[in-house]
Amino acid sequence: MNKVKVIADSTVDLNKDMYESLDIAVLPLGVNFGEEVYQDGVTIGPDELYKKVAEKGELPHTAAASPAAIEEEFRKYLDQGYDIVFTGIGGKFSTTIQNANIAKNSIDGAEDRVYILDSANLSSGTGLLVLKMCKLRDEGKSAKEIYDTVLPLVPKVSSQFVVDSLDYLHKGGRCSGATKLFGHLFHVHPVIKVVDGGMIVYKKPRGKLKAGIDEQIAELKNDLPNVDMDNIMITDSGVSEADKKYFHDEVAKLVDPSIIRHTRAGCVVSCHCGPGTIGVLYIKK
Repeated sequence: MNKVKVIADSTVDLNKDMYESLDIAVLPLGVNFGEEVYQDGVTIGPDELYKKVAEKGELPHTAAASPAAIEEEFRKYLDQGYDIVFTGIGGKFSTTIQNANIAKNSIDGAEDRVYILDSANLSSGTGLLVLKMCKLRDEGKSAKEIYDTVLPLVPKVSSQFVVDSLDYLHKGGRCSGATKLFGHLFHVHPVIKVVDGGMIVYKKPRGKLKAGIDEQIAELKNDLPNVDMDNIMITDSGVSEADKKYFHDEVAKLVDPSIIRHTRAGCVVSCHCGPGTIGVLYIKK
């Protein structure tokens, strides 16, 4: 049996030390301000992204990893004797999965050596699936066994997050001007949830950001005890240490604190939700 390489795109929002310690190869997506072309997590980070948005008054365009770039990455590891499992941002959010399949079909003999999983998710919701892939790889499972085991988990991932400001969603065309005005006037902090591979406004708590955190804590509590206890992610796009600590402490009242992983959202996710976004993500049994 061939050894297995886990490959993900940069939207899975795990930390650099996770990528390195778990031997995950990462394909960066593009972040483009006009003719200024950057690679997510390589040549631009979220803090620099926010500065550029403030300077230019507009959001960048994000670009999927191209078939050529993905094919090059696949060939590199196939030539080293690896079989591959690949996942990234869900197919309804980006063409990266589509491009990965194009790349796979361009490689002779890849049919039984490259397995491409549409996460139907984003950020560390996809990252949770990557962590499962790594665990199974380390248990000695084949690429096909990893794919077959993780695929049924896709609809079981719970991804939700509260947005501090509607500005980025408005600029990105994901909410109307009226909704933005309503949100500001009534201090609404919408909780966004991934459902059927897309994003919906799940709840509209009024008040401070903490109200949206509390809604997510209540959802997690409601899902217990049917929550997978390998990893629970708290991912943010830049929030106060106080908000992060509050979220962590509340989750730690419900689960073993050792399984809570904190990560920072990369540029692709951050440019859609903006600063001041934080969420809890987990897999249900």
